[in-house]
Amino acid sequence: MMKRLIWLGCLSYFIIGLAHVVLGSVLPVALEHYGKAYSEGGTLIFTQFGGFLVGVLLSPWLNRHLGKRGGLLLAFGMLFAAEFMFMLLPPWGWLYAIAIVAGFGFGMIEAVIGTIIIAAVKNQTAVAMSRLEVFFGVGAMVMPLIASGLIWANYWKLSFLVVSFFAILTLFLWAKGSFGELDAVLKKSVAAAAAERKQAKRAGKPLYQGKEWVIFSLFIVFFFLYVGTEMSLANFMPAILIEKLGMKEAGATLSVTCFWIAMAFGRLFAGVIAEKIKYRVYIMASCGATVLLFILFPFMNQIWSAFAVILLLGLAMSGVFSIALVFSSKLLPGAEESTPSFMIAAGGVGGAVLPLTMGWGLDHLQVNQSVWLLAAFSAGLIVLSVIAFQLDRRQISMRAGGGSIGRPKHET
Repeated sequence: MMKRLIWLGCLSYFIIGLAHVVLGSVLPVALEHYGKAYSEGGTLIFTQFGGFLVGVLLSPWLNRHLGKRGGLLLAFGMLFAAEFMFMLLPPWGWLYAIAIVAGFGFGMIEAVIGTIIIAAVKNQTAVAMSRLEVFFGVGAMVMPLIASGLIWANYWKLSFLVVSFFAILTLFLWAKGSFGELDAVLKKSVAAAAAERKQAKRAGKPLYQGKEWVIFSLFIVFFFLYVGTEMSLANFMPAILIEKLGMKEAGATLSVTCFWIAMAFGRLFAGVIAEKIKYRVYIMASCGATVLLFILFPFMNQIWSAFAVILLLGLAMSGVFSIALVFSSKLLPGAEESTPSFMIAAGGVGGAVLPLTMGWGLDHLQVNQSVWLLAAFSAGLIVLSVIAFQLDRRQISMRAGGGSIGRPKHET
């Protein structure tokens, strides 16, 4: 039953990967169809991000009222409807509302699936989460290939139908699927959720207490920086290579494919490695490798060496998001229902804000100076990962000495 849950979660993350990039994949031809400028297309994508952020933040509240299964059915239904409406090519003004609904749908799916896996998989949690991220990467790689073929055949609007089809298929699987003893968790009633809230209120226990606020804030900044760095690199890598090495657009665009292939490959092993060497060591090592590679990148003046660094960056960064999501939840026991949503939301904000900074850098600075911005972002990650390393060691020492009574033991 657990394997069935994980594989259905993988399919869900595959769909999230498709949904994240489908609009961008067909944006040039869509703007030509509507007679709009790229700035308006950017606004449309940013609107979808707004829906994503709302979906992530509201997912804990909706889970309490609808149950996790009910929340997922709502989210997949919204994603199906939104992508189907995109395919119908309605008036341009309608697209903003549709984009909000689509973003809400896949944002809530990402948050709920992450919460389910972290709460349900007690052993080898990092392996399960990294497997989900592999499928996200596969979806993000496959969708542009599907869209390019449909654009060539002049059926580009059917790209949205692909996402819509997978969304309704997965909605049906979640609705009809049985997961044994986990069904009770997925179908938790409104009454049960209300009883839990009343009990927590009587106990007077806030979601995070004392030093947990420090850990929570640290990881909020960490996810903001990490996703912002990843999205800046993925979005502006071709522009950097064109400016730095004089590459043609088609060749420079291959760098994004290479990056995501390395990310997907690295995620196959990230969870296993993290479980063996402990989460805190994995994150610190990955962030250290990332900052070193960004420092090296400005000195790469050959195409082969630049692509080699890009591949290594994909490997170094491949498991950071999923392992850090598990790590933060383990460090904040008792808040597993909310912590993943907050962290994913922080990453979403970073993924919107830091690329704006990177775009400003490419407009106003030399290309190598812009790359130093990425090095600065990743330097912040290594500082935060070192702090998290020390906090986790201190928590383990306190538990070993009986200084943290009643907390579940974990090895991170």
